[in-house]
Amino acid sequence: MATPNELTAMRRAIAISAQGLGTTSPNPPVGCVILDRDGVPVGEGYHLRKGDHHAEVNALTAAGERAEGGTAIVTLEPCNHHGRTPPCRQALIDAKVSRVLMAVMDPTSRGEGGATVLGQAGIEVERGVLEQEALLVLGPWLHSLRTERPHITWAYTVGADEDDGDQAVNELRGKHDLVIRRNGAIEEGAPGGHGEGTFCVPLHLADHKPGQTLRALAEAGARAVLIEGTLNEAARLLADAVDRVIIDVPQTTPSSRPTAASGRLLPDGFSMVAIQPIGRYVRLTAERAAPSVSL
Repeated sequence: MATPNELTAMRRAIAISAQGLGTTSPNPPVGCVILDRDGVPVGEGYHLRKGDHHAEVNALTAAGERAEGGTAIVTLEPCNHHGRTPPCRQALIDAKVSRVLMAVMDPTSRGEGGATVLGQAGIEVERGVLEQEALLVLGPWLHSLRTERPHITWAYTVGADEDDGDQAVNELRGKHDLVIRRNGAIEEGAPGGHGEGTFCVPLHLADHKPGQTLRALAEAGARAVLIEGTLNEAARLLADAVDRVIIDVPQTTPSSRPTAASGRLLPDGFSMVAIQPIGRYVRLTAERAAPSVSL
C-alpha cells in the first residue's frame, strides 16, 4: 500500500503532468516523480510532446544514480513498446528501481503491458494509486480513445461575443490541442506547441457534417478541442458531441432586476459540477449527464 510520502509524490506527479496539456497529443499528458531508497524526491519529469522523452525518462535523468533502489511514481502505466522513443518500462528496469506506483492503466499498452514486464523483472508494482485524481488530467485523453474522437469543451462568457471580452476562452486555449474560433477557423491552442511534423491542423469544418468533422479532428491527432464563444456555428454543428461546458457569468449587485442573461444558463442535458468566483465573473463548469456521441 502506498505510504503518505508516496501519495504526496503521486499528487506532485499529477500536478506537473498537467503542464503537458495542449501539446502532448496524440500522446497522453503524464507526470513522474522518483524517490530514492530513503523516500526522498530526487527527480521529476513530464511529457511535453510526441517525439520527446516521456515523463519517466525525464524524471530518471534528473534523479541520476539516486534512482537505484528507489521508487518511481507515475500517473500512467509505463509504455511497453518502441515508438519514437524506447519503452519506458525498460528505462525503469535499467535504472534498477525497486518499486513502481502507477495511477491509471494504459489501454494502449502493447503485449503483456508495462506493469507485467516490470513485475517479471522483479520490481514491485502497485496499480490504481490515486486513480480518480489522475483522471482529472488523463480523463479527456482516455475519453478520446474510448469514443475515437476528441473530448470537446464549449466555453463562453455570457454577454461577450468579442475575443477580448471572453475570459472563459482566453485562458483555456493553451490547454487544448485545437481551438475552433468564432469564424470557423481552426488553430492550435498553443501555436507550434506540438512541434513540427507530429500534428496536423484541419483547414476548416465540414459544413453540416458533424461525423466528418469529428473524424477530421481525430485524424489530426487532437484529443481535446475547444469551441469558443456563443456565436459559433461549430457549437451548433457539434452540439451532440460537446462533453463539457465552461461558462463565465458576470457578477451582479446584491439587489438587481433580472436581465436577458438571467435566463437558462446551461444547454439541455448538462449538470453543473463546479462553481467558482473568478474576478468579475462566476464560472460554471458543467458536464453532459449522459454519454455523448462516438464515431
